[in-house]
Amino acid sequence: MAETLKEAIAEVVGFELNDPRLESVIVTDVVVADDLRDAKVFILAEGSEKEINAILAGLGRAEGFVRRQIALDLELRHVPHLHFVRDTAEENAARVGTILQELSGSSEIETKEE
Repeated sequence: MAETLKEAIAEVVGFELNDPRLESVIVTDVVVADDLRDAKVFILAEGSEKEINAILAGLGRAEGFVRRQIALDLELRHVPHLHFVRDTAEENAARVGTILQELSGSSEIETKEE
């Protein structure tokens, strides 16, 4: 169910919403609650912190439209409430990579001094 929702949400957000702020949005994952009433939609978006917050707000306002489109596209009677959240996994991975590079660079310097 989650993968089907992810594809449907990505299609609606990417092609059916007429908000230019949402052009850079990528749906990375969807986690559906056990009772199927709620779904957390993880997104990646480019921009500053302020722009990303505006994107999340825009997606929140479009939630009803997105749910209706998904219900029509997938022929579902009930579509979970969608909660759009920022996917920080990629940012965290980049940050860890930078830290590891800094640590390996400092250990090389320490080794050369010894």
